[in-house]
Amino acid sequence: MLSEQTKARFDREIAKYPADQRQSAVMACLSIIQQEQGWVSPEAEQAIADHIGMPAIAVHEVTTFYNMYNQKAMGKYKLNICTNLPCQLRDGQKALRYLCEKLGIEDGGTTPDGLITVQHCECLGACADAPVALVNDRQMVSFMSNDKLDELVSMLKAQAK
Repeated sequence: MLSEQTKARFDREIAKYPADQRQSAVMACLSIIQQEQGWVSPEAEQAIADHIGMPAIAVHEVTTFYNMYNQKAMGKYKLNICTNLPCQLRDGQKALRYLCEKLGIEDGGTTPDGLITVQHCECLGACADAPVALVNDRQMVSFMSNDKLDELVSMLKAQAK
């Protein structure tokens, strides 16, 4: 299941820790799998467990504890919209509803073309910029008015071409 390149990336992360603490690299390995495959499947969890030398259930516990790991296939672009209280007070829920209506999907859904998944999330730590969104767990965008959401969707669709 793991390519030699992926195993080499894992090994670089594992090398950062003492030999008896290899399991400390589990989050980095999960991140690598998600970058490469878009999500963390049960098979990927098992492969990580085998490579690191830890129980598969321990890997699964990490995967399910943190919401940054996708446990199902997502669209090419995942948009997390913060709906925690500060964003909620500045229209975070409205931004989520608008985006879902615009794309014709529900919260947690993916567009039929597989391009965009939209889901609510907990605090992204940018309350002063509310409402905020996180694109593919990497890029934060702020002050997401309907116009800015339209621009973001247009940009993502253009990048996908």
